[in-house]
Amino acid sequence: MFQMFGFGGVKCPRCEHKNADASGYCGACGLTLGAPRSEPVLRENRWVAAADELAVFFGVRELSGIFNKTLRVPAASRAYILQGDKATEVPQGEYEIEGFFARLNHLLRDQHAEILITRMAALPVSFDFSDLGTAEHLKVSASFTVSVKVDQVAAFAQHFMTTPGTVTTQHLHDLLAPSVRQVAGEFVAARSMREMAGNAELRPQLDERLQAALKLRLAQYGLAVVQVDTLALRHDKFDANRERIGTLWLVTDERHVQLEHVKQIDQLYDEQEWQGIWRAEQNMRVEYRRAELRQDAGVEKAELAQQEAERVQAIRARQVDLYGRILESKSRKQAFERGAGATLAELEHELAKKGTRRADEATEWEHVRALAGIRMRTELEVAQQTGREQMQQAQQRFSHQLHLQQIANQIAQALAIEDEAYRRAQLTRLRQSQAEAAQREAQLEVEQHKARWQGAALETAARQREAERVQEWQDQLQLGQQRDLLRGESVKDAATRANVAEIERKIEALRRDGAQADAVSQHEKLLRTIAADGVHARQIQQIQQQGQLDQLEIDEQRQLLAQQEHEAQWQRQLQALAQAREQDYARWKGEYDLLIARQEHTAGMARIDIERIATVGNLSDTGKVALAEAPNAAALAQILKTQVQAGMSAEQIHALAALAAAEHSIAPLEALRMAHERVLEERAHMEAQADKDRRHQLDLINLQNAAHNHALSAQAQLGVGVAQAGATVHHHHAAAGPCCANGHPLAPGAQFCASCGAPLRP
Repeated sequence: MFQMFGFGGVKCPRCEHKNADASGYCGACGLTLGAPRSEPVLRENRWVAAADELAVFFGVRELSGIFNKTLRVPAASRAYILQGDKATEVPQGEYEIEGFFARLNHLLRDQHAEILITRMAALPVSFDFSDLGTAEHLKVSASFTVSVKVDQVAAFAQHFMTTPGTVTTQHLHDLLAPSVRQVAGEFVAARSMREMAGNAELRPQLDERLQAALKLRLAQYGLAVVQVDTLALRHDKFDANRERIGTLWLVTDERHVQLEHVKQIDQLYDEQEWQGIWRAEQNMRVEYRRAELRQDAGVEKAELAQQEAERVQAIRARQVDLYGRILESKSRKQAFERGAGATLAELEHELAKKGTRRADEATEWEHVRALAGIRMRTELEVAQQTGREQMQQAQQRFSHQLHLQQIANQIAQALAIEDEAYRRAQLTRLRQSQAEAAQREAQLEVEQHKARWQGAALETAARQREAERVQEWQDQLQLGQQRDLLRGESVKDAATRANVAEIERKIEALRRDGAQADAVSQHEKLLRTIAADGVHARQIQQIQQQGQLDQLEIDEQRQLLAQQEHEAQWQRQLQALAQAREQDYARWKGEYDLLIARQEHTAGMARIDIERIATVGNLSDTGKVALAEAPNAAALAQILKTQVQAGMSAEQIHALAALAAAEHSIAPLEALRMAHERVLEERAHMEAQADKDRRHQLDLINLQNAAHNHALSAQAQLGVGVAQAGATVHHHHAAAGPCCANGHPLAPGAQFCASCGAPLRP
């Protein structure tokens, strides 16, 4: 699992043995070179992670090499040994080598293994954000603590254990900060300040949202989010306003205290001092505001675009929430109480602007709910597509950030190599990998810009589909109105039939009462006329009503088919966008894997070249000539030939000249002369080098003698001063010392004159 790229010339972090080979393991203890320097883990053999470390991982050439001392696994640690594709957990306790392999008998003691040390409890990671926007676009400060632990060892090893190292709190903070900021920003932006202040369950809801989102994003990397704690969520001006209200209440309750305080303030400060204090305060506020503006001006354009995308997503989440509240409400008053008054007023205004009138409030409310349902469906579709896009972007940023951290760790490990040439080669390769990663990051920005453009196109298409749905809903309302009109006609027919029955009843009553015959005949004639007209009208009206009902059913079927076709087309369009996004993500993933594979291949080739150079350097002269490349082999052969010729005698040089003359058709005397000239040139070069060394030695001797003479002069002057200060002065003549041929004085035991460099005769 560890991809060793060699650490030639670096000291072992456990035994401090210098290793000159490129095997990647210490030649003395077998530990992976480049492992993190941890005294408890490597020196004391006590496997425990530091306070700010989630995991420590390294490798050994042979599993038995970890037992330089008694192995201790504390109760607060979890240790795993990875051999091949299997991970074995080491229980807590103390182990000797024989007891260890007797207890874990399926491990191979002479095989390579990787060690993973993590903590039993989760590691808390702190996050602080000061610019999360609410629904009113007010800035809120938030502090979170996310507890992370290693859950799946295989997935964690695949993504993190590519080189020996550690995973610290800073690494986790850099990896999780964008995701935590995005989820927290969406949650806060969907709520107003007053709504959050009045919600007693705000903190558990935010913790649950963060834990669910982070757990889903970190599952594929082998990490698990155990707990999320919201430490603070506040707005300075809101808290100051509440404090001010409390202060006013206290002042009202204790008025005499305030009067006494004001009297003391008036005695201490006059108006001029208050003016100076106010001016200084204003200047400080202006300077602070200028500093804020300068700091805001330095924000990068990519961060602004990311924040804009997060703000749009938060606003969309807020709209979805408000539409959902309208759907869940049973009346207009309840919707206002749930905090959806502004959205409800907007929907009612749009409904009134389109000229839609309703008979009563209940019907109008049903229409508002239907319009809110259409809006909510559109917002949900856009939010789902945007959420998938942001999740894929978060995964891309997480993978890229993890790759950059691995390159940075490899650069830090390569800087510890003592071999200059090898360190330079490794740093060159790693810098090239870093440049490729930066280029890939620029491509990632381009892909994100393209995704934002596709998101805008998707939102436009969703708005168009929303307008189509509203039109279809209005068509359904129109058909319903036509059906109501037909039902009204049926009611009128029934009323007419009731009137006819009433007239018949009156005629019967007249007959029973013995009314006049004329009245009876007139009523009978009127009855027959009304009955004939009613029968004719009813026949015509039934025919028309039946035709209208048939036409209405045809229109309803046609509208239903058109609506189903439009909905199917819209779903196909959404699926096409999702498939295009998946293809883009798969293409990016393939290119990213290809880039990493290419970098690993380059590292492997560099390691092979370095091992080949080291192997060739350990061979004999004949082996070097045989294995070196063509230009290098020719130069090496020429150097070896020159070295052999420099140690030849006159007879050997004569024989070599004769052989060269025979090979190249040159006269023996000419070959002898050429060989003699080459030998003379070599000797002259060697004598020039010897003269240069001799002159250098003479310069050093002169400097040493000059310093010695200066010291002797100082001592002589000091002795003369001491002698003159004495009571009696004795005069005597010292014997003359040895001199060179030029008359310069000599030091005892010298072989050359310190002044002129002339040799001394024995």
